[in-house]
Amino acid sequence: MSKEPRVWQRMLSGRRLDLLNPSPLDVELEDIAHGLARVARWNGQTVGPYIFSVAQHSLLVEAIAAHLDPDMPRAARLAVLLHDSPEYVIGDIISPFKAVIGDAYKAIEGRLLAAIHVHFGLSPEPSAALKRFIKKADRQAAFLEATKLAGFTREEALKFFGRPEPFGRDILALLEPWPIEEAERCFQEKIETVHARTCP
Repeated sequence: MSKEPRVWQRMLSGRRLDLLNPSPLDVELEDIAHGLARVARWNGQTVGPYIFSVAQHSLLVEAIAAHLDPDMPRAARLAVLLHDSPEYVIGDIISPFKAVIGDAYKAIEGRLLAAIHVHFGLSPEPSAALKRFIKKADRQAAFLEATKLAGFTREEALKFFGRPEPFGRDILALLEPWPIEEAERCFQEKIETVHARTCP
């Protein structure tokens, strides 16, 4: 008789996170920051001595979102920062492979994101308008990363991600890959700051 497959991940905090039925009680910011700082964007195919991590990408998307909407509510800002947070457990699977895997990946990702949102006091699922806004900021970040870090030509990036807004040096500076420890610390501190101001 074969054993049932393991569907949980042991976290460094000591939590045991069930991937199929994740509980908000098993979500810890320290685990998210630790994991996202060690997950590479673009499958690691980026220039520089360090990976461009999902943690740093999340900070870039948040900076772009704040540029697009300076009056963005704190809760929306937190949702932007957490938009890729399930990847601390399941990794950053590149878009072509996601298309091959299909709905199973999306279902697991959706459950994890809902649990993470509830842990931080957000609605389990963002509104349709917020989803569109996050997608817009995410695609603009992807254009910058693709052309500055991942070897895409401008024409390729325009085809896949659309034309970005003109951005200042503060946002462009976020494209310099950081050491893992710096990405982890900056992501965690940003979440703590925004979350504290989101809570009553």
